Formats: sequence, C-alpha cells, structure tokens
Amino acid sequence: MKTESTVHFVLRVALTLLIITAITAAALAGVNALTEDRIAAVKEENTRKAIEAVLPGGGEEIPFTDSTGTVTKVYASDSGYAVEVTPAGFGGTVDMMVGIDREGKVLGVRIISHSETPGLGASAAAENAAGEDFRGQFIGLSGTLAVTKDGGGIDALTGATVTSRAVTSGVNAALACVAGLS
Repeated sequence: MKTESTVHFVLRVALTLLIITAITAAALAGVNALTEDRIAAVKEENTRKAIEAVLPGGGEEIPFTDSTGTVTKVYASDSGYAVEVTPAGFGGTVDMMVGIDREGKVLGVRIISHSETPGLGASAAAENAAGEDFRGQFIGLSGTLAVTKDGGGIDALTGATVTSRAVTSGVNAALACVAGLS
C-alpha cells in the first residue's frame, strides 16, 4: 500500500481549510448584506431616542470642530446641544449622547451602545436606579469633570472605574466642543 507524501498531505489539508474558510466567509457576507439595513435603522432610531432624551425637542446636525477626537456629531436646537461622543471604555468605545444647554451645563447623558462588562461597567447604561443615579450626577454640571479617584466630584460605579472615567471623559469632550461653538 502506497502512503501519501507529506507535501500532498499538507496541500490536501490546506485546500480543505481554504474551502471551509471561503464558504464561511461567503455565508457571513450574505448575512451581513441581509441585516445591514436593519442594523443601520436600529442605530439611527437609538440615536434619535438618545437625542430626545438629553435634548427635549431634538435638534439638527451642525458642523463642529473637535480637538479631542471623541466627538462624532453635534445637534443644535434653541434650547441647547446634543453631542454624540465615543470615549474609550474598558471593553471598547462607549457611544453616548450628552445634552448641554446654552449656558454650558449638562442636561443629560444617555449611553447608546457599549461593550462594557455586564454587571460592572454596563451599569452605566442600565435603565435602573444605579445607572440613572450615575448618569444623573452630571446634570447641571459644567467645566472640567473628574471621578472622585482623580480628585473630582463624580462617584465612580463600583468596580467600574475605567467605564466611569470614560463616561466622564465623554462628557468633558462634549462640554469642550460646545464651549468652542459659542
């Protein structure tokens, strides 16, 4: 009985893996094509809801300048601004909306999406007492903010200092951006 050479064996295995990978990639591309519009619509709806939550009546997108690289969009209305920011958190970027009135004070903070640790950093976005209390600390504040560990007045979420710093950084970027608009 003739045995397969090492070269033929390696080529056969490599070809098999290439075929499996190509089929998997094609399947993922197909699923992405089917869900792309729906995902975009859901993100747009979540963004609209976040704008309404932090800036009653919403606003229209306006041009802006950002020295932090964190601000992605700014919406303006007669009552203030809604600023979309994406600071770096523990698990990735935290996409959030910050409402700021015409006097430069925070009206509200809403987290649109995140990849933070469930039960810890994810509490910042939770629609429960802990999440609302954390985000509520920012309302009415202006200037440069920091968590208490960094000498500021924002109480960090227990076990989620990185996320707390990220949200605070996002609020600071929004405040700086709006200050530059005035």
